[in-house]
Amino acid sequence: MNMTTLLLRNGRIINNGQEFLGDVLIREGLVEQISDFKIDAHDCDSIDCEGCIISPGLIDIHVHFREPSSGKHEETTESGIASAIAGGFTTVCTMPNTTPAIDTPEIVQVAIENAKRLGQCRVLPTACATIGRKGRAIAPIRKMVSSGSIAITDDGDVVEDDAMMTAVLQECAKNNVPFMQHCQDPNTTVGGVMHEGIVQKELGYGPWPRSAEESIIARDIQINETIGAKWHAQHLSSGSSVALLREAQANNQPISGEASPHHLLLTHEACRDLGTMAKMNPPLRELSDINLLKEGIADGTIKILATDHAPHPLHTKNKPFADASFGIVGLDCALALYAKALVEDDVLTWPQMLSMMTLHPAALINRPELGRLQVGMRADITIIDPNYTWTIDSNTFASMARNCPFDGWNVTGRAIATIFGGNISHQILNDRFAHCNQS
Repeated sequence: MNMTTLLLRNGRIINNGQEFLGDVLIREGLVEQISDFKIDAHDCDSIDCEGCIISPGLIDIHVHFREPSSGKHEETTESGIASAIAGGFTTVCTMPNTTPAIDTPEIVQVAIENAKRLGQCRVLPTACATIGRKGRAIAPIRKMVSSGSIAITDDGDVVEDDAMMTAVLQECAKNNVPFMQHCQDPNTTVGGVMHEGIVQKELGYGPWPRSAEESIIARDIQINETIGAKWHAQHLSSGSSVALLREAQANNQPISGEASPHHLLLTHEACRDLGTMAKMNPPLRELSDINLLKEGIADGTIKILATDHAPHPLHTKNKPFADASFGIVGLDCALALYAKALVEDDVLTWPQMLSMMTLHPAALINRPELGRLQVGMRADITIIDPNYTWTIDSNTFASMARNCPFDGWNVTGRAIATIFGGNISHQILNDRFAHCNQS
């Protein structure tokens, strides 16, 4: 829906970790006024946001949209954007493990232009650390950053060689770009498909130990001590990883990490109950790991929430466990799942949680103009009804994929409107929530 001026009335404004009741006026795509008093504007459409949260547009720094692709795949940039805005996200960062891999400035530029053409959501590409993600030759990091890559990663594979990892971090530091590490020592996960433990032994599947993640984190922290690059651990799964990050941060290293919904809500028991829908990389672990991840979130060691939205066609999941694809889709339902894991469990308040989905990811990718509401800045806004109760139904997802272990879960909290550049790109408006209807 395109409009010149839009007034958001009577909302619970959450911004920069603070909150107050008030109005937000949007004009010509920009935030014109934020007020804890009623804004008197008559030349505009309005949305009554009483009982709802007005938040900066949500950011997800870890998604897979599968383009470029050498053939038909389970997701496209277009369907990925639809999934993102349905979940309340106005900015997403795509991973470069595509076909071909995003390892040249030209491919970075094509990815950016394709997303701009589609509109509705900001899509920021990451780029490979090594050519083809093969770990043998460093990619042209400086040129790819100049072309618009907002982070460097070989996601899906670790940069295994110590000398190569050193060279990559040095280039990232020189170019002031974060490095995002897929923390998996491949030497310890040969044949591994699920968490090493009692359930794995019972099911007879290959083990994937916690040490596969922890050893890479420890190695990279050591390498980075004299380099000082901005280093980020993707999709943390092991509770002991949190202690490694905490110690590095205490030593003033620019180290960060992210947590995903599935690693906060599901354990390895789900592999028995849900089969391949619970097959993840890294794997689901134990309740003790979830508790330590939540402790790390509560004390600020982990500052970012990211879905690792990984769409797969069902035929790649409908296989024996060892042969099935890793991963799940997450954008459509992530907000409610984070609320279930963190707000309902009294780990965080809504303002604290939303900072992990707005302010902190924007800081990591060096985009301070994102993740906040500010007069004169672009109006990327998510309106959230924290009391919206609904049942997750993967068949209704905007994503083309259906690989979701949370199918059928009853959850609370939902983005009811996504505003991108002052335009409503997605909305849920019905009689039951008439107070949020455009009037």
